[in-house]
Amino acid sequence: MIWIYRLLFLPSLLIALPYYGLRMWRRGGYGKDFEHRLGLFPQLEPPKKGKKRIWLQAVSVGEVLAVGPLIEALQAKGEIEIVLTTTTSTGYTEARKRYSGKVYQIGVFPLDFWPCSRLAWGRIQPDAIILTESELWPEHLHRARKKKLPTFLVNARMSDKSYARYKKVRPLSTWLFSQLDHIYTASELDQSRLIELGGNDTRVTCSGSIKFDVTIQHRLNDGERARLKEALGFAPNSFVLLGSSTWPGEESALLAAQKAIMARAIDCRLLLVPRHAERGPEIAKLLKGQDLPWHQRSSGYDPENNRIHLADTTGELTQLSQVADLAFIGKSLPPNEGGQTPIEAAALGLPILMGPNMSNFKYIVRSLLQDKVAQTVENELGLTQAALRLAENKDERTHMSKAAQIWHRRNQGSSLRIAESILTDLNYSE
Repeated sequence: MIWIYRLLFLPSLLIALPYYGLRMWRRGGYGKDFEHRLGLFPQLEPPKKGKKRIWLQAVSVGEVLAVGPLIEALQAKGEIEIVLTTTTSTGYTEARKRYSGKVYQIGVFPLDFWPCSRLAWGRIQPDAIILTESELWPEHLHRARKKKLPTFLVNARMSDKSYARYKKVRPLSTWLFSQLDHIYTASELDQSRLIELGGNDTRVTCSGSIKFDVTIQHRLNDGERARLKEALGFAPNSFVLLGSSTWPGEESALLAAQKAIMARAIDCRLLLVPRHAERGPEIAKLLKGQDLPWHQRSSGYDPENNRIHLADTTGELTQLSQVADLAFIGKSLPPNEGGQTPIEAAALGLPILMGPNMSNFKYIVRSLLQDKVAQTVENELGLTQAALRLAENKDERTHMSKAAQIWHRRNQGSSLRIAESILTDLNYSE
C-alpha cells in the first residue's frame, strides 16, 4: 500500500501545486524556514538517557492552540521532549510565539514524500509521534510503524465528508487506521465511525475534545473591555454582533441582520472576523457598497463612531470576541459546510447562533442545543430573525451566557486523560 502512495504522491503534488501555490502566496509567510518542508530540519541530538522525544504535529493555528494543555500535561508527568511542527505559515508563527522556550524544538512539517520524510525523521529522531484531528500522513505513519514506535491520533474527528470518502476506499482506510496504536476521539460519533473504518475497537477511545482545555490567555476586565470597545469605535452601551471565523456569503447575511436590529432603534455594531485574513480585500469591497461607516483592522485602531469593524488580521479573535454580546459561528450558512468550532465562544460565555451546516462538530452542536447555549438558523432570514430576537431580549442572552460557561467547564479534562494514557504507553508512571 505504501508503494502505491509513493508512486501517486508526486503527480498528485504537481496537479495540486497551482492551487496550493496561489494560497501560499495570498497568505504569505511561507518563506520562513521553508527548507523544513523539504526535510532539512535542524539536526537534533539523540534524546538523553531516560528521556523520550515526541514529535507532535499540529496543522494550523487552531490545532497549535489546542495542543497547549496536552503539551503541559505530557511534560509535567514525564521526562518528555516535545518537537512541535505545523503546516501553515500562520500556525508556525503562532507556535513560535506561544511555545518558544517551552518545547524542545519548533519547526515546519515536511512534505509527506519519501525523501523529504526520510530526511526529517533522521534529523528529529523521535521515540513516538502524535497527530491531531483528521490529519493522517501515510509516509509519516509508515516510518513510525517501520521503526516500531508508538503512534497516536488525538482529538480525532471524522466529518460527514471524510467519512463518506473513507468508506469508498475501505482497504486504504483499514490500512491507514491500523497504523495507529491509539486514537483519542473528540466524540462518541467519531469513535464509532473510526472503529467502523478499521480502527481497533480496543484502541479507539472517546476522550472528548482537547479544545475545551485551552486557557483564555487574557480575559478582559470591565475596564479593558470598555477601552477595546472605544478603540474599535463602538459606543459604550452598543450591542455588538460578532461574525466569528466567517466564510464567503456570511458577511452579507450579518450586514442584513445588523440593519434589521438597527431598524428597531437598537445601536448595533458589527464585528467581522473572517476565518482567513487574506479575504480582507474581498470583504472591504462588500463594505464599500453599503452606507454604514466601517473600519479595517489592518489600517490600525483609530475609528470614530464606527458601525462595522473588519478584523482582517490573524490571531485576534479571542480578544475581540470579548466585546461581543452575540456570536455567529462561521462556515455554517449554505453553501458553506462543516462549521468552525463554537467552543471558544462558549468558553467566553457568548450566546451562540450558527447555521445548519455544522457537520464537523455534530456532537458538540447537539450538546450545545440541549443545554440551550446555542440556537440554529436555517438561512440568512433565520439569522436576521434570531439575532433580532436576542438583541431585544437581554434576559435570554444572560441565560444562554451562564449555560455556556457551565457547559464548557463540564467538558474539560481530556488533555490530562490523554497525556496519562500516552505516558502509560511510553512506560512512564508516577
